[in-house]
Amino acid sequence: MEREGFSVGEYVDQMALLLDLQLRDEYRDGVVGNFERISAIANLVNSFPLGEDIEVAPVFEP
Repeated sequence: MEREGFSVGEYVDQMALLLDLQLRDEYRDGVVGNFERISAIANLVNSFPLGEDIEVAPVFEP
């Protein structure tokens, strides 16, 4: 998934370097695919409009 200069593949590569994670070539495509799905879900959640009267709860209670 590409959007406004964000490359999931580049992100995965950079985070692997930052975390000193030896990401094997055979797993990289799966990791990129999972991050693409995570990004799509996050975009859906973040696109949901919230009213101005919504306040953050200090404690989550289901």
